[in-house]
Amino acid sequence: MNAQATANTTETAKIPPRDRILAAATDLFYRHGIRAVGVDAIAEAAGTNKMTLYRHFDSKDALVAEYLTGLAAEAEKSWDALERQNPGNPRAQLSTWLKSMEEHVLSADERGCALVNAAVELPEKEHPARCVIERSKIAQRARLIALCRGAGADDAELLADAIFLLLEGARVSAQSVGPTGPASHLARMGEALIKAHSA
Repeated sequence: MNAQATANTTETAKIPPRDRILAAATDLFYRHGIRAVGVDAIAEAAGTNKMTLYRHFDSKDALVAEYLTGLAAEAEKSWDALERQNPGNPRAQLSTWLKSMEEHVLSADERGCALVNAAVELPEKEHPARCVIERSKIAQRARLIALCRGAGADDAELLADAIFLLLEGARVSAQSVGPTGPASHLARMGEALIKAHSA
């Protein structure tokens, strides 16, 4: 084993097994899909074994729910960051959010929204990840409604829903026709919608 490989192994060993498993699952689930990735592959990528995985997560379903909970928490933090960047200015927060969403959607490693991808793969309403997905999407919609209302939109709920659907469509479009298609106009289309709803 060369020095670099030894250093990498040593660094990996410092990360607690639960964190390594979750990081490996996050990467594999997003790149390959939840159904396509087994616990053996996750354990191997995490540098551990199935017994350790099941010691930290009761089942693959529980691991999937935890993976999505982490992503939902990251999304919440990004909303808080928007508020800090543009305090007291919902209109500027909307514009900043649209631009950042466009950049995210068009990035080379983007495979769509992990929560939506999971919802497609996990249609069973009783799956523990379903409530995570639904709560996160409902919270995103509520944030958009609040921003649209704060920005003085004449029909804040309708505008928020239009922007919400615009983003979801842009994510799909970027996957199907590429980054130079309709998704590349996400921010401009969003701004046009906001303008159309300005009092």
